[in-house]
Amino acid sequence: MSKFNESIGLQIVENWMAEKGQKPFPFQSQTWQRYSNGFSGMVVAPTGFGKTFSVFLAVVIDYLNHPENYPKGLKLLWISPLRSLAKDLAKAMTEAVDAIGLDWSVQVRNGDTPTSIRRKQERLMPDILLTTPETMHLMFSQKKNKRFFKGVKCVAIDEWHELLGNKRGVLTELAISQLRYYSPKLQIWGITATIGNLEEAKEVLLPYADLKITQIKAKERKKIDIVSVLPDEIEVLPWAGHLGAKMVDKILPIIDANTTTLIFTNTRGQSELWYQLLLNANPELAGVMAIHHGSIDKKLRNWIEDSISSGYLKAVVCTSSLDLGVDFKPVDCVIQIGSAKGIARFMQRAGRSGHSPYERSKIYFVPTHSLELVEVSALKTAVKENQIESREPMVLAFDVLIQFMVTLAVGQGFDSEKLFQRILEVHAFHYITEDDWRWCLHFITKGGKTLSSYEEFHKVLQDENGLYKVKSRRISMLHRMNIGAIVSEASMMVKYFSGGYIGMIEEFFISKLKPGDSFILAGRILELVKVKDMTALVRRSKAKKAVSPSWLGGRLPLTSNLSHFLRLKLSDALEPGRLEKELRFLNPLMMRQESHSHIPKADEFLIELIETKDGHHLFMYPFEGRLVHEVFSALMAYRISKLKPLTFTIAMNDYGFELLSDQPLPINDDNISALLSRDNLMDDVIASINASEMASRKFRDIAVIAGLVVQSQPGNRKNNKSLQSSSGLIFRVLEDYEPDNLLLRQAYAEVFNQQLEEVRLQSAFERISKSKIIIKRAKSFTPLSFPLKVDSLRGTMTNENLDKRIQRIKAQAFKID
Repeated sequence: MSKFNESIGLQIVENWMAEKGQKPFPFQSQTWQRYSNGFSGMVVAPTGFGKTFSVFLAVVIDYLNHPENYPKGLKLLWISPLRSLAKDLAKAMTEAVDAIGLDWSVQVRNGDTPTSIRRKQERLMPDILLTTPETMHLMFSQKKNKRFFKGVKCVAIDEWHELLGNKRGVLTELAISQLRYYSPKLQIWGITATIGNLEEAKEVLLPYADLKITQIKAKERKKIDIVSVLPDEIEVLPWAGHLGAKMVDKILPIIDANTTTLIFTNTRGQSELWYQLLLNANPELAGVMAIHHGSIDKKLRNWIEDSISSGYLKAVVCTSSLDLGVDFKPVDCVIQIGSAKGIARFMQRAGRSGHSPYERSKIYFVPTHSLELVEVSALKTAVKENQIESREPMVLAFDVLIQFMVTLAVGQGFDSEKLFQRILEVHAFHYITEDDWRWCLHFITKGGKTLSSYEEFHKVLQDENGLYKVKSRRISMLHRMNIGAIVSEASMMVKYFSGGYIGMIEEFFISKLKPGDSFILAGRILELVKVKDMTALVRRSKAKKAVSPSWLGGRLPLTSNLSHFLRLKLSDALEPGRLEKELRFLNPLMMRQESHSHIPKADEFLIELIETKDGHHLFMYPFEGRLVHEVFSALMAYRISKLKPLTFTIAMNDYGFELLSDQPLPINDDNISALLSRDNLMDDVIASINASEMASRKFRDIAVIAGLVVQSQPGNRKNNKSLQSSSGLIFRVLEDYEPDNLLLRQAYAEVFNQQLEEVRLQSAFERISKSKIIIKRAKSFTPLSFPLKVDSLRGTMTNENLDKRIQRIKAQAFKID
């Protein structure tokens, strides 16, 4: 240790930091020490404490101490999930190496990098290259690409928590495996914020038995001030979105009092709405307030980011597009509009303010309806106890593996046996069998059993040396154009079967419906006749009841951790001596819920039955988030209809769901346990939804990643309609002739794990089975049921009519009192 402490490299770096009035944090010094001793590892530290410099300077110090170990060319490879992060990081790294006196080149390579710069990099790689997982794989697809990487000493995976749990993470795992093949002594370092499964995150990133592995966790904690912005009065019957406009006058003084404020919303539509509300309320914000989200032109986004950094902008209304580690020094305040849906997401957004060490992060929570104040109280407790969500790693993503195999075949080619041994080490494919591997090989060479007659699927050939290679220039070009694991969300056109366009609706919603089901769009009740490619063909429905569409913005579900704390807060909301100002403020609402129905304790499950002139309402409150409730509600409708044939209108939010029928519901104390039983749970779920149609939609994404259908071609990008048509045909053929196809199996597995949230649904039923079931027959809508009732009305009415209807329902409720 003393030898390292006296090293020339460490002295140079510490002197440079001292000139800036800084000194290293203990976790940074520890990382530098461990790196110099040949360790790989993971650094865990809060936002703004210099996680980046812990790994970056470790390589700089080691180079200064042992320049003879570093050949000319690439030394540090930096993989980041976001392009926007790379530009800022490259600037900071360049300033550091210049000030330290190193003649190092720091460059970025991603989809925005001009071709001329990419060609220069290929002739001579920079010392540090910042890139994305997709660009790494594109580089592997080049001939003789080994020369780019053979001297690389370290690969750093930035924001690892954002990659873990999705297919981009699997791309990253495979990229690391290939880099180790090119550079066997490679050191691997992950950089992450706190997540619930840190140990697992480390094991996924570093599954290699030959590495010396460490985890370095900063003792420093980011201090976060969470301030809830309370409305002037409490509405005992709240509804989502209603408070928004009323809160504008409370947001303007917060913007005025701070240098630069980021205003986070959860959807692009919400961000557009709030931008207009704020501008209308204070026209002087024109020119110093901007809007930032994924649909905005790249050049404009870059200008906005530069203007935040320079302190030119007073406020920016944004979505998750500004969630991640871009370092905006002038930002000293964050406002969260409505539920953040998760603890990690809330903390990540809070960390955008007070980005420097020892500055406090300041975040204001603006509710869009009263019940969200329970959430902010839950968030405060969760942050205090540091209870962060886990990110579950993906396994056996065969579509990504197949793409990778073809990528290597397009590049330098691969030896089957050697590659299989390397793949077995990768966490995502720990469980792959030799039969699975042979299937993958057969698939890329012959198209598998079913597609072997079609020449276009014979992509890879085995050459005279036994290497698997792609010989066709056309196949190589198309493959390079389609590398990656991000597949766009799709919307579908809704048309009358007899002709006539009605509107657009999101595909994930339609895919759950069966022909004959009714849903609401543009104020009309429509019956689904059939889905053809990317068009839902419908006819006017005579049904009085229908399903309200759920939109993409609602797909961001409440996380299980936040749900847990929410249930705890509700459980003791009426306990005397509550200290949280939010719960004190909500006391009239809670009192009304208790007097008209019940506030469920942590070990209780509440069901409300209400009869109105609209019909018979069933409300259930699992508090498990919108996605789980979508499946839960369809399951309950299915099970109830087995007792008595009924049709339902279904509505859901993050707290619960409503089933509405025009006939009495056969629910009582005797049969409720059977309705909520865990027996045959997933069988009944499959019977209650259109699992085959959902799997067909999921298969389209898998087919694109695996290269079964080609999305991008020279001068042309296939639309979702064309992709669905092609992949849908393959899906049906495989279902009929090759049901054990690995990609087909994967499609169903992803439907269960992602769209149906099988694990969370099972655990919800497990919890409910141990809970006391409380059935309450209320005379009018309660504070918990009222927001659900409003959501069910939204699809059938204009805003003006909706407002009048809500006022009538409220008046009726208070009259019953």
